[in-house]
Amino acid sequence: MSRFPARGFLGLWVTAVFAAVCIASGAPPVDAEGRPLIQKLGTVDVDKVENSAVVFRGKFYRFEWFRNAGCFHFVDCRTGLATPQFAKGWCFGNAFVEGDTMYVTGTRHGGQVQKVQMWSSRDLEHWDTWTALDLPGFSIFNTSICKAGNRFVMMFEIDKPRKQAGVAFTARFATSKDLKQWTVTPPECAYAKDRFTAPHCLRYLDGYYYDFYVEQFGPGSARRYEQYVVRSKDLIHWEPSPLNPVLCASDDDRLIRNPNLTPQQRERIATAKNINNSDIDFCEHQGRLVIFYSWGNQTGVEHLAEAVYEGTQADFLRGWFPRK
Repeated sequence: MSRFPARGFLGLWVTAVFAAVCIASGAPPVDAEGRPLIQKLGTVDVDKVENSAVVFRGKFYRFEWFRNAGCFHFVDCRTGLATPQFAKGWCFGNAFVEGDTMYVTGTRHGGQVQKVQMWSSRDLEHWDTWTALDLPGFSIFNTSICKAGNRFVMMFEIDKPRKQAGVAFTARFATSKDLKQWTVTPPECAYAKDRFTAPHCLRYLDGYYYDFYVEQFGPGSARRYEQYVVRSKDLIHWEPSPLNPVLCASDDDRLIRNPNLTPQQRERIATAKNINNSDIDFCEHQGRLVIFYSWGNQTGVEHLAEAVYEGTQADFLRGWFPRK
């Protein structure tokens, strides 16, 4: 049975009732099965996948790898206006805020992608750049950074070298004291080599690292992709949430969140194959957790959607691992 309520008025009413009960009791919101209650709000854009939700200098932004232009930019979520494009030719971008500075990581297209490049800016217009990782023999895709105590930890997705990746795609890690110089952790710091576990979003709380990643299920035409979460204290031994999946495909993905979508885009959203919820990213904004994720066929026809959790990021992370 789907963990999401049916699309339409009844589904929204049921979701609202659960949320209202939780809010009234002062408890973090959960669904009928005890999971943190994620309310899908609908599609924001088409042909957008990798993204980050960030608050910078009081404004809420969606950072995007703009695939059609082959570059990065930020979108002001209130106005819909985009910042100047940068990092032409780089891909799989991710954004991280530390103090008054925005940091962005990215990798390159094609071939043996062995580098992770970083950019920093205080105004989203002028950028400094440097190489964070240069790992010959590696093929690197998505990245994500979190702060853990007095250090920063980067999760990076690999499919090579095969000895470290196992079955593509796998999370590896690096650490830094200053976001400039990075040291790759030992090869046993990984998740997971035995199957498809494509990582996208790393967070840290209460001594645990939380890896939000994509699980692949089923053969051929029955294949599907769902968002899962695991946690670890040492980046070696991992505990899966007993409440997985975090997100899975449902008709609520097809709701329209952006009123400016064209009739052609709306028709595509209504009819596109949907076997995937992936590439989750989120941040706390105005007392709630705003979530962005991708849905579609996982092979090029993708859509960017928004969801919300009516609670804090800490409540959300802890909620996937209820106390025994």
